[in-house]
Amino acid sequence: MCLAIPALIKSIEDKEAEAEIGGITRRISLWLTPEAEVGDYVLVHTGYAINVLDQEEAEETLRLLEEIAALGGEEG
Repeated sequence: MCLAIPALIKSIEDKEAEAEIGGITRRISLWLTPEAEVGDYVLVHTGYAINVLDQEEAEETLRLLEEIAALGGEEG
């Protein structure tokens, strides 16, 4: 199963960006989403931004992922 996660673009340099994912900053590629700008949420898979998301959609997805993680913690 593959998973893509929303990330917030903090800065851009050429075709790469610093993006925040759950409080952690990672360097990602923008080769597939050259229209992405600082402040945009992008869907990240294997280090590549594969789609630009609207803020509402990104925040809802992040909320659901946090909920899933919390439920997983209750089992263990």
